[in-house]
Amino acid sequence: MAAEFNGRIELDIRDSEPDWGPYAAPTAPEGAPNVLYLVWDDVGIATWDCFGGLVDMPNMSRIAERGVRLSQFHTTALCSPTRAALLTGRNATTVGMATVEEFTDGFPNSSGRIPNETALLSEVLAERGWNTYCVGKWHLTPLEESNLAASKRHWPLGRGFERFYGFLGGETDQWYPDLVYDNHPVPAPATPEDGYHLSKDLADKAIEFIRDAKAIAPDKPWFSYLCPGAGHAPHHVFADWADRYRGRFDMGYERYREIVLENQRLMGLVPPDTELSPLNPYEDVTGPDGQPWPQQDTVRPWDSLNDDEKRLFCRMAEVFAGFLSYTDDQIGRLLDYLEDSGQLDNTIIVVISDNGASGEGGPNGSANEVKFFNGYVDSIEESLRYYDELGTPSTYGHYPIGWAMAFNTPYKLYKRYASHEGGIADPAIISWPKGIAAQGETRDVYVNVCDVTPTVFDLLGITPPATVRGIPQKPLDGVSFAAMLKDPGFPTGKDTQFYSMLGTRGIWHKGWFANAVHPAAPSGWGNFDADRWELFHLEADRSQCHDLAEQHPERLEELKALWFSEAAKYNGLPLADLDVFAMFGRWRPYLVGDRQRFTYYPGAAEVGPGAGVELRGQTFSVLVEVSVEDPGAAGVLFKHGAGHGGHVLFVADGALRYVYNFMGEDEQTVVAPGAVTVGEHVFGVRYDRTGTVEGSHTPLGTVSLYVDDAVVASRADVRAHPGTFGLAGSGLTVGRNDGQTVSSAYAAPFAFTGGTIAKAVVDISGAPYVDIETEVAAAFAKD
Repeated sequence: MAAEFNGRIELDIRDSEPDWGPYAAPTAPEGAPNVLYLVWDDVGIATWDCFGGLVDMPNMSRIAERGVRLSQFHTTALCSPTRAALLTGRNATTVGMATVEEFTDGFPNSSGRIPNETALLSEVLAERGWNTYCVGKWHLTPLEESNLAASKRHWPLGRGFERFYGFLGGETDQWYPDLVYDNHPVPAPATPEDGYHLSKDLADKAIEFIRDAKAIAPDKPWFSYLCPGAGHAPHHVFADWADRYRGRFDMGYERYREIVLENQRLMGLVPPDTELSPLNPYEDVTGPDGQPWPQQDTVRPWDSLNDDEKRLFCRMAEVFAGFLSYTDDQIGRLLDYLEDSGQLDNTIIVVISDNGASGEGGPNGSANEVKFFNGYVDSIEESLRYYDELGTPSTYGHYPIGWAMAFNTPYKLYKRYASHEGGIADPAIISWPKGIAAQGETRDVYVNVCDVTPTVFDLLGITPPATVRGIPQKPLDGVSFAAMLKDPGFPTGKDTQFYSMLGTRGIWHKGWFANAVHPAAPSGWGNFDADRWELFHLEADRSQCHDLAEQHPERLEELKALWFSEAAKYNGLPLADLDVFAMFGRWRPYLVGDRQRFTYYPGAAEVGPGAGVELRGQTFSVLVEVSVEDPGAAGVLFKHGAGHGGHVLFVADGALRYVYNFMGEDEQTVVAPGAVTVGEHVFGVRYDRTGTVEGSHTPLGTVSLYVDDAVVASRADVRAHPGTFGLAGSGLTVGRNDGQTVSSAYAAPFAFTGGTIAKAVVDISGAPYVDIETEVAAAFAKD
């Protein structure tokens, strides 16, 4: 409630006394610290050198030397859920974030919409006089609301941040990012040829935002939420940074695990008797219908690889490591600025990774991770074609799953698995030299990401508010460990932590951990009642090597009952392990509704995934109304996707052309035999689904290229994506191709010249092309 006016109001302002109290902006306490949340992506606990890994991170080490490392820090095992838990101080399922924003569902645990009753730290601090900035990955807006027509209620500026620069989704191309500035999309300020990389851009903006305010109010504190894309796929970095790691990983991922475990023991990050978990701990487990453990989640032993495979896998690790080190270097510039400006000592810095290292590269890794989201395991032969280009704009790469096991040493499994430490045990550092005396120390106490913001409230002297923006708040789920940071012997008071993610389950209670054995989505196994449960004493068996279920059946039953009790308390159900196509195929409240015909115009912003037409291997037609005014007309008429998958209709060298770029590896091209002529035309393409590639789920079809109502060229057996063109960089535009091109036949933006495009129409109803063309041509004649 606003403060009451305590001035005096008379007829004449000269006789009146003002009171600015009810109208003044909130002011933070004098000397209040800044807060910097630095959230890395898909970085396992055994990656960085300051946690025993072999990737050089001098600036993360710099923070650790001025603070405290947490050796038993835990997340949710996935991106959006961890970020929601971090910013709200509550379990992810409590705030509707049981999964990533691309796979939301109409249940309290998975709506993808953080309730206003569970405010973000940004909302709380903004009401108390902090400036608030969000830079980098957001991933807390449902896909169906990540567009310019949607409500902005769950965009950063709708959730307490005053400024935003970054990307809304779960990943983006580091060379050609999907950038949003505040509430509108913007192009990248430069190209890779000019030396552009997103990590540098984000560091620049983080510094800029702070400087802008400090120039006006030098004593006002700020909260900056900085989330680089590193090390989420695609792994993109300049070659010289990847080359710094030449030979670093030649020992292979199994030997890497041995080396790093010894480092962790020497650094006191794990107990001395900690064992290495098996490489494929569940390879003999079968599903309810006898299906084997998913191939996508299976590691190929290093000694089973041939020389080419070893060489490829090592280069993929080198690129990943270079990506991390380059990003660390950019963050170092932010730290330098804070130090040079006298702000570093009074800044609370929280560094975490949002989940364990990712296994989404599958057993062979991938030069194009878009394949994962279309249900494919990439082949060695295809990736070897790109060996010299890994990390460059021509790839969208991810290392093989063996490196995920290595970067999660000594733990089992990886990102997506909340049932095992490999998914949830992650690096974390907290530093505040002015307020926490400990420097270069380690705290070996079980904490969870939902405990971080309660801890920061404690350090700031803020009582969790009863209301935010006038809305009553639900209690925090997390507990503060602020006292433990200052005194390692001080108990946190935390006894229990509930886990549920993509069909996997776990429960930690007073040093014991019970988990269900179940492959994470996209396994599609279901039948959760049939899951076998395991029991581990984590205090003595940090890497979950010794299942004590048979020795302590009563304790296991207690923990299973506790899991269901916590699930009821924190919206833990229903469980979901759906496959990729089932996840993408579930109904969501997209603004496109059930439309089967879409109209797009030149000059408009790119239409991203979830906001426009989705083809998914079905029959479709694209028709573009064009007034050709010059025989030399050229450029893009319509494009959807990017170089890692998509399709484009364009004019080049006088001819109408169409390319369906299948998974970035096959530009299937159709060219009209004659030159385009001056006049009003409807240029179009029709894809007729004819079947499926034998032994695969890949759609096949015939492409027909049209000028007005006549077929001028065709091609049979064209492969199409069964799913998405990608989670990023795969938008739709008319009259240009910003960013990465769909086809290598032209250079961006290849805007259409020599004529005028009226509009483009995309139809997925299956109606005959000539019928659609007749309607479009008739409408064109009226325009």
